[in-house]
Amino acid sequence: MTAHELISRAKNTWCPGCGNFVVQHALKDVLTGMQAEGFPLETIVIVTGIGQHGKTFDFMNLNGFYSLHGRTIPVATGIRLSNPDLKVICLTGDGDSYAEGLDHLIFGAKRNLDITVLVHDNRVYGLTTGQYTPTSPHGYRGRSTPGGAKEYPFNPLELMLSSGASFIARGYTHKRDQLKRLIRDALVHKGFSFIDILQICATYNDMSRYYDARIYDWDETDAGDYNAAYRKAREWDYNNDAMIGLGVMFRHDAPVFEEGYPVPHPLLPEEKQAWVRKIMDERG
Repeated sequence: MTAHELISRAKNTWCPGCGNFVVQHALKDVLTGMQAEGFPLETIVIVTGIGQHGKTFDFMNLNGFYSLHGRTIPVATGIRLSNPDLKVICLTGDGDSYAEGLDHLIFGAKRNLDITVLVHDNRVYGLTTGQYTPTSPHGYRGRSTPGGAKEYPFNPLELMLSSGASFIARGYTHKRDQLKRLIRDALVHKGFSFIDILQICATYNDMSRYYDARIYDWDETDAGDYNAAYRKAREWDYNNDAMIGLGVMFRHDAPVFEEGYPVPHPLLPEEKQAWVRKIMDERG
């Protein structure tokens, strides 16, 4: 399948300038490159939630599952446990994963599921026309907060670090080449890979100037240092004027959840099914 063929014929309804276009095409480019290296695209499954990001399910020719609001990770968990040979990518939004799906996100990181989570973090509910989300700036004026949001945003990178995610990164849709590298690194990492992608909602929360004036690239040579990662996570709390680091914040190797639950399925060779059944019988 060519890069062009990875984009479906469905009419795209995102607003002009939406950051979702960059995430979609960055993922398309990464998967096309991996296919050229021998990685079969039929083993890729995308799981989307509810929100503008979820339309990616319609706009890409990949195996997928359109889940309920906030439920990408439990669906991905079931897919991985039933067929560990599949590579599962969760496409989710800040409202989808940091609000309705927050408990699933935390436990996905805690269990170190071997999945990749790409968060389209535009810091607003764009599909429902501009309500505030858990990462919206304090004082944000939207449909649900005309007088300004009274809550302060939380820090998802700090939360993922403390929850046990083994790969944590931050990307930005105005830096497409870097975003493609981060997505590829996340896909080849064995374990829970999380990328918070700062993206632009051109209609309800265009923060382009704010981000462009503050972004810089992290030194990734200390990405295996937990304390260094914590300092990076805390330098910008999503509501102040500090510089905003991009890149891989934390990466380390750890056992993955699926390895404790071998399950036979028809796609496995007969010999491997027999081995898995033997292991399961031994465990009672």
